Amino acid sequence: MQDISSVSLTQRQAQVLQATVRHYIATAEPVGSKALTQEYDFSVSSATIRSTMGALEKAGFLYQPYTSAGRIPSDSGYRTYVDQLLVPSVMRSQHLSSQFHDQLRWDNGSLESVLRRAAQILSGLSGYMTLITLPQTSNARLRHLQLVPVEGGQIMLIVVTSTYETRSTLLKVPHPPEDADRQEEVERELQILTNFLNSRLRGKLLQELAQVDWHNLERELQGYADSLQRHLVDLSQHLLKTSTTTQLVISGMSELLHQPEFSELQQVQALIHLLEEEQDQLWSVMFAVEAAQDTSSGARTPDLNPKSSTRFRIHIGSENPLEPMRGCSLVSAMYRRDGQLAGSVGILGPTRMVYEQAIVAVEVTADYLSEALSSESLGGNGDLKPLDR
Repeated sequence: MQDISSVSLTQRQAQVLQATVRHYIATAEPVGSKALTQEYDFSVSSATIRSTMGALEKAGFLYQPYTSAGRIPSDSGYRTYVDQLLVPSVMRSQHLSSQFHDQLRWDNGSLESVLRRAAQILSGLSGYMTLITLPQTSNARLRHLQLVPVEGGQIMLIVVTSTYETRSTLLKVPHPPEDADRQEEVERELQILTNFLNSRLRGKLLQELAQVDWHNLERELQGYADSLQRHLVDLSQHLLKTSTTTQLVISGMSELLHQPEFSELQQVQALIHLLEEEQDQLWSVMFAVEAAQDTSSGARTPDLNPKSSTRFRIHIGSENPLEPMRGCSLVSAMYRRDGQLAGSVGILGPTRMVYEQAIVAVEVTADYLSEALSSESLGGNGDLKPLDR
């Protein structure tokens, strides 16, 4: 993409560029001076608009896809539009926030199911593809552990990590209850064990789950020790194994294919391959924390949602580091867990994207997920609770 950071636009050039971008986003058709003159009140002749568009083309903000056609924005034109000419959409932010509160409801839902539903809602509202990274567990710690008696003389061991990932397994009761008195005794023992394990393991890394000093456990409960230790090792290894694989929720491929830029399959084959086979590369782009905090690229963060503290990043066309995405724009924002970066929400669409709405949409989603992942929004077992409006 041509470096146009040092190019200053006149007021008229800025107005014409803004109008050209908006018109092309709305119609997907090359824009001519006559169309702009009829649609916008510039108070100048069509010839003047044509001359201004010619100057913008010479500077690299517009180009003609073929001879005698109107002009369309270049990646540099979109970048200037995003950085300098966006108009805040506070009402859109409020509307999207209301939609999330109305549609994203759950009772004891898992984090992954909530993220999948959030991705579906976002792709439906935006008309673009949604990408959400799941929190990674490589540095996760134990948040909560619970032992629950179930039928058949078995116990369910439930482990909840600091990333709110939940895993469970079944183990046998050493001496299955044969009557009501023994059942009550088992329940009491399991509550003691739950308290014991949480007091010693809460906050420890998953790798440390098996490192329990069982000597302080009451003698009558020692029978649980070997089985519990084995299952804790198995669960921690499973969690650590899954944390090394890419975890990316994707929704809205059909929305993307409805865009005229992707109407032919050959135009999106490389992108589909990236989404299906090379998610690790896509994840690294989505979770580029250091890059997202780097302002050296010249991109600014328009104040589209004054109540949001979320920072977002926009890759436009050739700015994308992955070749299959260079016909697209990616708008992404980080969501947090207790103030710490946890994952990323992104919208992927054509460069002919309604940026005002896309930015607000990822901001609202990231803010909502950050709120849902806060300690106050979780039950004692790590399940998500409905948020108050």
